[in-house]
Amino acid sequence: MNSIPLCEPNLAGNEWTYVKESLDSNWLSGGSYLRAFEKSMCEYTGAVYAIGVSSGTSALHIALLVNKIEKNDLVIVPNLTFIATANAVTYVGAEPLLIDIDSKTWLLDLDVLDEFLTTQTYQKNNYCYYHKSKQRIKAIVLVHLLGNMPDMERLLSLTQRYNIELIEDAAGSLGSFYKGKHAGTFGSVGTFSFNSNKIITTAGGGMVITDDALIAQQVKHLITQAKTGTIEYLHDQIGYNYRLVNPLAAIGLAQMEYLNSFVTKKQKIAAYYTQELSTIPNLGFQTISPGVNSNFWHFVITVPNSRKLIQYLAEFKIETRPLWIPIQELPAFKNNVYISKNHTTAGVANKGIMLPCSTSITQEQLAFVVKKIKSFYL
Repeated sequence: MNSIPLCEPNLAGNEWTYVKESLDSNWLSGGSYLRAFEKSMCEYTGAVYAIGVSSGTSALHIALLVNKIEKNDLVIVPNLTFIATANAVTYVGAEPLLIDIDSKTWLLDLDVLDEFLTTQTYQKNNYCYYHKSKQRIKAIVLVHLLGNMPDMERLLSLTQRYNIELIEDAAGSLGSFYKGKHAGTFGSVGTFSFNSNKIITTAGGGMVITDDALIAQQVKHLITQAKTGTIEYLHDQIGYNYRLVNPLAAIGLAQMEYLNSFVTKKQKIAAYYTQELSTIPNLGFQTISPGVNSNFWHFVITVPNSRKLIQYLAEFKIETRPLWIPIQELPAFKNNVYISKNHTTAGVANKGIMLPCSTSITQEQLAFVVKKIKSFYL
């Protein structure tokens, strides 16, 4: 059997046609495909505004800027996420305040968050402050990890009670819904990534969504170098070259035409793995929160001897990956505030393995992956 990739792009639709048309139009930095892609994101997610950007990381950076996160502010971030979430906070001079994850959902632990806000913060002038350092806690960047989402009513209640902005890192959760409402539409801003391993791709690229007209205007202004007017080169503040270009948006529009089928395929992959692997002792799965319809962007199991299993599967050309190293274990963030009871993140991260889950994966390949995992443990 040929190698089985972890999560490769599926370019089976109109990508070539739309890219050629975008090139033939001679509109590269902007154009009709960018506008159409942004419109399709609004229609799918229910957001009022969608603005294409150069990456999921730039989307996070801009989201923090338009929410007026400033130097020395604290921004709450879950301890288990891809490093881009924490990195973006540092771009604005703020510091990630790390919160442990829930042992079942692997999302930011709302019990730990609630207790922290209740016992270790105070409010002054309509802002929340951390007792020990007197730093303002301006925002939470909530990560919808692997397509899962937490109890959004409870989280929104906490953010409103403590006057903390909610920014959603929905990088991998396009196609995930909480009680019928799409990921990224609960906070002031939602951000997405279209990296090549995401459920849809533009090779590189991202999106900012919001219902706030002023925020949308600010995002569009900042990503075009904060240029005012159409002729004069007047820039009224520090800006960024974060635009999503038209040919990449053309790929994205073609991908959107298959999004529903991609989500369905991901869900079937997750159901198959769950059914076939559930008999293995000490093997665990992420618990999907009540009310969540997950896109199952990546399918992850937790197992003893995870690194040995990764090496074993590689012998059969099965590509897997470990889960991310906890943020507070990384050199750049080892001195950041970390709030935890049982350091759940470490156990999940050490045991977690991402299994092959491309939307183009065949049933034969899935069966082969399952067979080899069983042969390792049973």
